[in-house]
Amino acid sequence: MKQYIEIKCRCRGAEDLVKNGRSENGTQRQRRNKCRKSFQHDYTCNTWKPGVKEQIAIQTLNSGGVRDISKTLDISKSTVIFELRKKIPLK
Repeated sequence: MKQYIEIKCRCRGAEDLVKNGRSENGTQRQRRNKCRKSFQHDYTCNTWKPGVKEQIAIQTLNSGGVRDISKTLDISKSTVIFELRKKIPLK
């Protein structure tokens, strides 16, 4: 039995995708012909999933601590600190 997954481009939602090799961990990469952007359908690390970095900012504004954010998003504390340092410039 074959299973098919409908994959759409993240930037426009188009379906004109082609295979673009494999990543280091063996997952298939996709590329859209028109915009030439490449992405993976399944990420093994939660840090690189779309929307995680925005969730860090939202949870920080809602008074979430670093350990709290890392547990709810299932990412490391150092990743949360790194993203927060990128958002807030140091003097």
